[in-house]
Amino acid sequence: MNTDKIEGVARNVVGKAQEGLGNLAGDSNNQAEGMARQVAGRAQEAYGDVKDGAQDALRQVESAVEKQPLLALLVAGAVGFALGSLLTASAPSRRW
Repeated sequence: MNTDKIEGVARNVVGKAQEGLGNLAGDSNNQAEGMARQVAGRAQEAYGDVKDGAQDALRQVESAVEKQPLLALLVAGAVGFALGSLLTASAPSRRW
């Protein structure tokens, strides 16, 4: 669990408490602020999840490259060739 997920959960909890206090006191400003903190907390938590997923994917790619470096080099070359072909095929030709 990374710090973004932890901070997101904390913001969500604080937001729920603030919204609850706003409900008890009948204070619509506290209710709205609590709801906004909850949304911010959920967003930060989701960012942390995406960040964890990206780090896991990077570890898997690193592992695959370490296990089969020649295959990784061939795949990288093929992707580069394909991108180059796509970019030059769509670019207008310039003749002087």
